[in-house]
Amino acid sequence: MEEQPKKKVGFNIIKNDPTEGHGGYGAGVLTLDNISPVIIDVDAGEAEVDIGAMHARSVVEKGIKFLKTKEEVPNAKPYWLVWVTIEATQNGPQYAGVTACEMMVDRSIRRGYKSLPEHVNRMDKSLKRYIIVEDMDVKSKRILADFLKNHDAGMWDRSSAKLKESLTV
Repeated sequence: MEEQPKKKVGFNIIKNDPTEGHGGYGAGVLTLDNISPVIIDVDAGEAEVDIGAMHARSVVEKGIKFLKTKEEVPNAKPYWLVWVTIEATQNGPQYAGVTACEMMVDRSIRRGYKSLPEHVNRMDKSLKRYIIVEDMDVKSKRILADFLKNHDAGMWDRSSAKLKESLTV
């Protein structure tokens, strides 16, 4: 039996505004349709969309018990969960909100570190079009910038100068 190549997951597709045409129930509500979680494996130098992270069920997070401090997992591998919000503009879609959250995972002991409140707050900030990547190290910023450019150079080109400056190293 021939093995199928692993399907690449892209960003969430921008849908039409479900409240368009009326100002009634649901008008002005933020939607999760336009946000995607990108997991950066710092050591491997890779980034990929993992929709499972929307519910803390990414490949990296599965089977891991998260502890309250980094010191409890001294041999953990570094990861970043980056919330990327796409916005439709007249010129086409662009990266509008990009926020990064730290995550540490030690598979050998099935333990890790992450701050769930930070992950939730950063998701909210991304939806509100914030750019928060200053906590990231130089290598991780480069991985993220390359990933966003390679995923869709047009979206990168249309994105804000603040995003490009924040990820320039």
